[in-house]
Amino acid sequence: MPEDGKPEHELPYTPSGLEALKRTKPTIGLRSVLPGETNDPVAYCDPQGFPREDLFQLRTTQILQTPVSVVILYEFDRIWRVIWTDGRELPKDPEPRWFGYSVGKWVDDYTLVVETLGMDERTWLDLVGRPHSDELRVEERFQRVDRDHLQWTVTIDDPKMYTKSWAALDKFPMKLQPPDFDVREMICSPSESAEYDKLIGNPASDPSSDKGRH
Repeated sequence: MPEDGKPEHELPYTPSGLEALKRTKPTIGLRSVLPGETNDPVAYCDPQGFPREDLFQLRTTQILQTPVSVVILYEFDRIWRVIWTDGRELPKDPEPRWFGYSVGKWVDDYTLVVETLGMDERTWLDLVGRPHSDELRVEERFQRVDRDHLQWTVTIDDPKMYTKSWAALDKFPMKLQPPDFDVREMICSPSESAEYDKLIGNPASDPSSDKGRH
């Protein structure tokens, strides 16, 4: 990082994007706030949504293929996505969804390209609060490298928030696990989250408390 404290590769925000960024209050990163001050939807066990599910807590992932779709099962929150590969078009005016609408096509024997739109604007792109608008389109590229490895690339295109598209994941490596590999459970429990806020998060955010002092 340069001496001025700014990232070397800042994202190409539009003025609207910068204003939206200022409204998010993450608990991680250069703009982090205390736990009791965050407005991160995930802090309240709201769905991460897409593409945040790709960009945060991307751990063990199961990919299933049917004759008409590819289904991705995520470890975090046991969430799944359906990517339609039956030739259908993306909806013209979709009702917002946490995970949007996805269609994919095989561009060769080893590469699946997926387009997704219609994401709910309440979601963040990632855990540091990068914003998106209703014009967000996400391209994923799954490329098989060999029998046991693939690369996952995620590109963000949102003209309201960013002046140009940018890669959020670039050839992220994935390795095939053994057939008997058991994916562990990671669930955001509202009751456990509330208990954490009561015992740790909120006291740590109070400057007058022992936990809030440094």
